[in-house]
Amino acid sequence: MRVVLIAPGPVDHAIACANGLAPHAEVTLIAPARLYAGLERWLDPRITLRLIGWPRTRSPRNLAMLGRVMTLVRRARPDVIHVLSNTTVWLNAIAPLLRAQAPLITTVHDVTPHPGDRETLQLPDWTARLMARQSGDLVVHGAGLRDGAARRFDKPPSRVHVLPHPAITRYAEAACDMRPTPPAPGLRVLLFGRMFAYKGVDDLLRAEALLGDRIPGLQLVLAGRGDDPNDLSGLMGDPGRYRIHHGFIADDHASRLFLDCDVVVLPYAEASQSGVLMIAATFGKPVIVTDVGELGSTVRAAGAGLVVPPRDPAALADAMALLHDDPALRDRLGQAAAAWADGPLRPDHVGAGMVALYALIRQKRDPLGRTDAPRIRQPD
Repeated sequence: MRVVLIAPGPVDHAIACANGLAPHAEVTLIAPARLYAGLERWLDPRITLRLIGWPRTRSPRNLAMLGRVMTLVRRARPDVIHVLSNTTVWLNAIAPLLRAQAPLITTVHDVTPHPGDRETLQLPDWTARLMARQSGDLVVHGAGLRDGAARRFDKPPSRVHVLPHPAITRYAEAACDMRPTPPAPGLRVLLFGRMFAYKGVDDLLRAEALLGDRIPGLQLVLAGRGDDPNDLSGLMGDPGRYRIHHGFIADDHASRLFLDCDVVVLPYAEASQSGVLMIAATFGKPVIVTDVGELGSTVRAAGAGLVVPPRDPAALADAMALLHDDPALRDRLGQAAAAWADGPLRPDHVGAGMVALYALIRQKRDPLGRTDAPRIRQPD
């Protein structure tokens, strides 16, 4: 099967999907050079990588970009075209042309925008809705998201499919050559990623303040771009416990942070799924997550961590104290996380599921682009 992936982002998800598909299909990955340049070494050599100029949203040069995309798609002669995010503006203009080439599938990472996510909210919401509606089929990362996506994007539920987010392995692979920092008393807790309101940074700080002296040697590392956690210093119990890395986190630095932490915390006030969770699992790190979106059900099923109610700093504090006080529990959860990453979430395992889904979708499409008639195979 020939598959074209169009990947405006997120980068780590796109790399994991492409690598997972490579053993099962002939994959062409079309992606913005400004986001993916320098990451070629993390891609399976069987993938045909096409890095192209992808201008900022308001640039008229996007018209040339669209022409380039269509040229590359036609050359690849795909059986399936999969756009790996619906948060794109200009691809809406060629969605009908893409559908004429092959079944068009789009992954929806977030059914609704996250509160306070200034980066995503820079794009008009109608553009994300339109891309999803113009696609024949949608992919979401959890059963709990299917009905919401069907309603929001006016799709029959049979056209919204659930595939797991594949494990993001490249940070753990980079860490193989790193020497871990010697263990220290206490607990090293990592909050990683974009620091916006939905991430629950304020709840983590309140939880730390509630802990008092329950965890001697507690260290909290907050790393990522977005809002500056230092602006919330008034909520901290002991500012000396914090190591804040505000801004872009280079790949090697990210690998080091995950390697050295004891626990990864995701205290989100709102979420659908999380790429951070898919990194933590590859390091065998237990997690503490809030029961929002698909996080709670996903972590419970995998046995990879503890689940607490959202917006409950006291419960979050108790979970951190429990993992500090019970190292054996921490080890069991970490081992389950590693087995999860190397089993159901392993990219080639997820890739096999993607190919099976593509085959099912192709069976329901005919050469005119209708989605429910048997397909008549045309000569190559």
